[in-house]
Amino acid sequence: RDRSVSRGLGDVYKRQNVYMKKYFILLLTFLCVTSVYARKGYDRNIKPSLFVPKGSWMGGVTFSYTELTGDNYKFLILDDINSEGYTFKVSPYAGYFFRDNMAAGVRLNYNRTYADIGSINLDLGDDLTFDISDYKYLEHEYTAAGFLRTYMGLGNSKVFGFFNELRLTYGYGQGKTLSGSDEKATGTYQTSHRLQIGAAPGLTAFVTNNMAVEVSINVVGLDFKWIEQTTNQVEHGSYRQSSADFKINIFSINIGICTYF
Repeated sequence: RDRSVSRGLGDVYKRQNVYMKKYFILLLTFLCVTSVYARKGYDRNIKPSLFVPKGSWMGGVTFSYTELTGDNYKFLILDDINSEGYTFKVSPYAGYFFRDNMAAGVRLNYNRTYADIGSINLDLGDDLTFDISDYKYLEHEYTAAGFLRTYMGLGNSKVFGFFNELRLTYGYGQGKTLSGSDEKATGTYQTSHRLQIGAAPGLTAFVTNNMAVEVSINVVGLDFKWIEQTTNQVEHGSYRQSSADFKINIFSINIGICTYF
């Protein structure tokens, strides 16, 4: 009985080895065929066209401006909103095309934000109301970035095209917050440092042979920010922020004019 059992187990092991060898051969065959097709690739018939030739220079400026004003405005639980504010951004840049449809360059940026909250009433019902008044905020930031931009014409068009700009940005900013008035006034001063790695896809359209209008939107990849604060020249505080995402910021639409020569 022991011999018959051992023979039966031996036959089972032999069958399993045969099956394993077959499966192994099939797996090797599948990998070889896959690698052959992977090397061969798939031709999508996308033929890159010359949009901007090698040796060209580019230079331009983008800008954006947003303004908000409230006069006795009501929104949900907020009553009697009296406030104003704006955000202004200007960014000159220049680059050189070291290859066809590909340029490298430098971009400078100035960003200024101002907000003045005259008065806001917060109404929570049941005689719960709060008043917020006399708050002002001012911040300005300077940044410098190196960029790599690639172009792709819209079909065979020499007028319309897409571009994508990869950026490495460093920024330094200063800001202050003021609250109250007269003897009850308090203030907070802050400095900030920022490091960003991101992309800015956009659309360009030539209006002349050497001038184009551009529209782009920021897509931030990595963002690091450090803030140091001092309140009433006595209290000190700090803030650290880091994020990693590739979401589209619809509030960062930039419109600009670029010259090619």
